[in-house]
Amino acid sequence: MTQHFPTRQLRFFLTAPSPCPYLPGRFERKVFAHLPLADGPAVNDALTQIGFRRSQNIAYRPACESCAACVSARLPVGEHLFSRSERRTLARNGDLVRSVVEAEATMEQFDLLRRYLTSRHADGGMAEMSWPDYVAMVEDTAVRTHIVEYRRPSEDGGPGDLAACALIDLMSDGLSMVYSYYDPDMPRRSLGLFMILDHLRQAAMLSLPYVYLGYWVRGSEKMDYKSRFSPIELLRPEGWVRAAPREAPPPLAKDHP
Repeated sequence: MTQHFPTRQLRFFLTAPSPCPYLPGRFERKVFAHLPLADGPAVNDALTQIGFRRSQNIAYRPACESCAACVSARLPVGEHLFSRSERRTLARNGDLVRSVVEAEATMEQFDLLRRYLTSRHADGGMAEMSWPDYVAMVEDTAVRTHIVEYRRPSEDGGPGDLAACALIDLMSDGLSMVYSYYDPDMPRRSLGLFMILDHLRQAAMLSLPYVYLGYWVRGSEKMDYKSRFSPIELLRPEGWVRAAPREAPPPLAKDHP
């Protein structure tokens, strides 16, 4: 299917090879383009639908010469039936207070991100992220972006401690989960999974058909969680195709999340 980009022709660039953050011993290259300020949302929508991801005002996708392990993944919202374990995850986090805030960086968010990176991704490419880097990640955007904050309930009625955050792009056909992080000292809550499940619910309420998860990388433990969702669609050369589904759980009653 031909994609028509609005306003102007995009210019694409290719990065030099660098160590792959997902598969040891391999090198990655990316093709990228700068998102235009005037048409950013429409261009970002079109590029996301053909496998690009957004980082600040840049849209990129893998362009590795000898590897095609990175595959774009999205969840069809209307077909997702929450499994028993997923419903338990939603219930365990039912006490968290959810709020949508502007894409404006706060030191509270950054402190949580630093603890998350140190605990879960100390050897990753974002491990040395500074405060200016975080501000740029959140605020340098020409698209419809917001942050979802999840807080513990407060005994005094004020805002509780920050438990998790998700940076989200609102697209014409779905919600794109740009980046999420959470308190590593809150065990047994499965906060990363919870945020995906919560955005499936939010997309359903907004009548949006998809939640975009970014790339699934076969053989990468960091990305393995994405393959556990069913149904899930993967972007192949012939277009978006349904991955082999697991056995579907029974339908939920209408009063379930």
